[in-house]
Amino acid sequence: QVQLVESGGGLVQAGGSLRLSCAASGIRFSIDAMGWYRQAPGKQRELVAAKTSGGSTNYADSVKGRFTISRDNAKNTVHLQMNSLKPEDTAVYYCNTRTMGWPTRDYWGQGTQVTVSS
Repeated sequence: QVQLVESGGGLVQAGGSLRLSCAASGIRFSIDAMGWYRQAPGKQRELVAAKTSGGSTNYADSVKGRFTISRDNAKNTVHLQMNSLKPEDTAVYYCNTRTMGWPTRDYWGQGTQVTVSS
């Protein structure tokens, strides 16, 4: 059974920091990318940051310089350090893993709420 267990969301004041963590288990295929997406009310889900097994990273322009993604390939864990948080960062954050090969398979966590107050 595939499980992506997220932790670390919460309420923080603008300018504060939070660290999200995600641990993936039960995935039979090799994992390529692990990352975080977010969805604010009334908006589409968007990529926040992702990191491939080879170490390449991709960040949304809105979080560059403030968020840092890290992962442990051996443990299938991924973390998102979020600094200098802004009210517009408020959203449900979802952990995502994408497998190697074809077809690729996407797995999602249940989501964790991040609320940034002004």
